[in-house]
Amino acid sequence: MLGATGTIGRATTRALIRRGYEVVCFTRAPTDSAKAQSRQADAGDLEGAIIKVVDVGDPVALARDGFTGEPFDAVVSCMASRTGTPRDAWAIDHRAHLTVLEAAQRAGVQHFVLLSAICVQKPRLAFQQAKLAFEAALIGSDLRYSIVRPTAFFKSLSGQIERVRQGRPFLIFGDGTLTACKPISDGDLADFLAGCLEDESRWNRILPIGGPGDAITPRQQGEALFALLGSPPKFRSAPVALLDIAIAGLGALGTIVPSLADKAELARIGRYYATESMLVIDPRTGLYDAAGTPSTGTQTLFDFYRSVVGGAAVPDRGDHAVF
Repeated sequence: MLGATGTIGRATTRALIRRGYEVVCFTRAPTDSAKAQSRQADAGDLEGAIIKVVDVGDPVALARDGFTGEPFDAVVSCMASRTGTPRDAWAIDHRAHLTVLEAAQRAGVQHFVLLSAICVQKPRLAFQQAKLAFEAALIGSDLRYSIVRPTAFFKSLSGQIERVRQGRPFLIFGDGTLTACKPISDGDLADFLAGCLEDESRWNRILPIGGPGDAITPRQQGEALFALLGSPPKFRSAPVALLDIAIAGLGALGTIVPSLADKAELARIGRYYATESMLVIDPRTGLYDAAGTPSTGTQTLFDFYRSVVGGAAVPDRGDHAVF
């Protein structure tokens, strides 16, 4: 199991254990003491799994500290770059995964389940291109594969809950209907990923997947939050052109100050999600197709919002908090 300390990875580890699998988690070493403490806390969520700290980008370490000559039937990866910036994306989403794939082949692994992303359908960003490059390598390998491309996560749509609680307006681009998605919960996605090991209809396939119910726009997300809080809806609209200005400015400065180049890429990521739906693209029309986006699970985004308003914790978005 790769990426077991992320929110989806923890849920998937638990789903695999519930199904009776013996799960060994290859976790990356924390980069500082704060993350080390967080990692130790996360380990409590992985009860029942064997945890190994492994440098997944190093083939020698993978063999010595990870596979260690033991028989493994499958690799399930929820591992992803933490920021999506080019260096991070190509290091983790492509090269580290490729190193694991090669080690898995040598270890006799039969099946590789990969958590990818639905946005790779229209690859304009470094992390999307890196994910697609590894998808191609996996498809071209001799391993059985299941490539799962989910739509938006609940975590990624939780960033404005606190500001709405404080009576501030819900931020939208345009009129709030530029995009739509079929959000999927951690638990529902985890069950789908774990099921890929057993359901032959999911073998050697690319599998887009969303949560239950209709596609939801940002405006509908805001309206639901205000309704749950018993407040009249308030929205603040921003033009997409603001992001274009930020991208142009940061991109120009990034040629002089490298750290600003990463900020420009984060702005590009923000623009992408502000203007592109997280739905399947109909190959005949080139348009996003809500009806053609498969659904699974039982928990809706509005169920999640209801639980948070009722006192449940809001997920920490960490480095993925673009806005």
